[in-house]
Amino acid sequence: MSNTIEIDRPPQEVFAFAADPTHFPEWQRDVVRVDMLDEEEFATVRRVIGAERSMLQRITANEPPRYWAAEGVDGAIRPHATITVEPLDDGTRSKVTFTLDFESVGIGAAILPMVRRAAEKGAPTSHRNLKTLLESAP
Repeated sequence: MSNTIEIDRPPQEVFAFAADPTHFPEWQRDVVRVDMLDEEEFATVRRVIGAERSMLQRITANEPPRYWAAEGVDGAIRPHATITVEPLDDGTRSKVTFTLDFESVGIGAAILPMVRRAAEKGAPTSHRNLKTLLESAP
């Protein structure tokens, strides 16, 4: 799944906020909390199919202000996410592309289609939340 939005903020500001896992609860509607374990690993508690689930994720790329990627490293469903930020209008605005896919392990295969559908439905709302939040910031 891929989704692109334009945000009326410079790429450096968009990247600094969007690629910081500690800000995920502010704009991702299913994130309850994020605990940074070190510079590369973080635990995310999400509401998934009506229940809170914790997952360990690892940042696999961090190239400010352009590209960020993370992947799940445990659990039956493991997300793979990227954020790409491109400058628009001489760097006064940003084009942000999000990609998200999932890998299933073991029993996760049974619920993978449901998780994908939920993500496809919910991700655009989270992306609009990010846009609204950043554009309303001073």
